[in-house]
Formats: sequence, structure tokens, C-alpha cells
Amino acid sequence: MRYVDGYLLPIPKKSVAAYTKLAKLASKVWKEHGALEYVEAVGDDLAVKMGISFKKRSGAKPADTVVFAFIVYKSRADRDRVNAAVMKDPRIAKMMNAPMPFDMKRMSYGGFKAIVDA
Repeated sequence: MRYVDGYLLPIPKKSVAAYTKLAKLASKVWKEHGALEYVEAVGDDLAVKMGISFKKRSGAKPADTVVFAFIVYKSRADRDRVNAAVMKDPRIAKMMNAPMPFDMKRMSYGGFKAIVDA
């Protein structure tokens, strides 16, 4: 079964363009190292009537929006291999040493086993 890394990230609306630039580079690097899919999406319809909205769940402030993202791998072992290679990639090292357009301490992240993969 495939494996998925998921992210939920509150981000200032004014920083979406800068974040998108980073996300495009990151997607290229992850895919070059073997990720099957790489998706980053910015909130569009977040005023939900049921459950808890992503904005509320993420602790987004009024000037924030939310990025929901996921990366798909062949397996957890493949994810571990891909992520190890990505972390050694000089493009990612350069990115991580530059100021980020969001607060990394507010990001939620986790790895997930696929239970339905249709």
C-alpha cells in the first residue's frame, strides 16, 4: 500500500506567492528523488458548516489562510529513502537556510498508511 506524508500549515495571505515559489521547487526535488505525487493546495472554501474548519484547527489568524499538502510514496520504506535523499539535496539545504514565508512551529505534519487507494 502506498504511504502519504500530510501537512496542514497556516500561512499569512500576503506570503502565498513566496510560499508557492518554494513549493514549486520542493515538488521538483521530491519528484526527482522518487515521490509519486506532490500536491500543495491553498484554502479557498474554508467556511464550513460542519466539523471544525481547517482555519480553526490550524490556529490560523484572521490575516492567514491554510495550505493543505500531501506527498505520496510507493511505501513507507520508499518514503524514508526519498526523504533522506531530499534532505541531502543542496537545493533543499539552501531553502532551509533562508527565511521562510511562514512559521514552521505552526505546521502540522504526519505520515499515514493508505487504507483506501482507489
